[in-house]
Amino acid sequence: MSTGSTVAPAGGSLLLDGALPEFGFSRLECVALAAAPPVAYEAVRGLDLLTIDSPLLNAAMSARGLPDRLRGRSMPSPPSLRVADLFDTAGEAWEGQPWVALGDNPGRELVFGAVGKPWRASIEWRRVEPEHFTSFGEAGWAKMAAAFVVHPYGTRRSLLTYEARTACTDPASTTRFGRYWTLVSPGVGVVLRGTLRAIKAAAEQRSRPAGSRISDA
Repeated sequence: MSTGSTVAPAGGSLLLDGALPEFGFSRLECVALAAAPPVAYEAVRGLDLLTIDSPLLNAAMSARGLPDRLRGRSMPSPPSLRVADLFDTAGEAWEGQPWVALGDNPGRELVFGAVGKPWRASIEWRRVEPEHFTSFGEAGWAKMAAAFVVHPYGTRRSLLTYEARTACTDPASTTRFGRYWTLVSPGVGVVLRGTLRAIKAAAEQRSRPAGSRISDA
């Protein structure tokens, strides 16, 4: 599902709209969870992104260790890369990463982003601090922002959306990214849906009565 707009939970504005209000490319996926919104939100925070096969994240991890590899030294991969670690602290796990926390509305929304040139065979990243992300406009780059948003859905259920947006900083970059997006958009959808399934499983596991967890083991 690709869209240029998002329905805000409970009629409120989205932090994602503030981080990247104008964008040319997007992908949005959603899933219903048999878990209350607070449980769904904590499942998002607890997600280990290293368990999700994401091309952009994989490329970022590779770029993180490139300087050391060029010097003949190996840089060990972090044991985990939890969403919460990006928002709570600078965290060693996220050191050297281009991804930055762009906003957190506790219980409802988590927004993060990065700046890069994903159309290149070896993605080039540009570290842009959160306070400069929205205003960043140097030509030649793509600004990518993503958000998890938890929506109340009936009684003791939630609707979780995962949206990825991209805005390019000049027409030439828009053209380059557009060609890239045509090829990768279906794969991005697969990654987003896989991520949502992982969160759904974790949230629903937490919501089951203790006896149900035992019987499922």
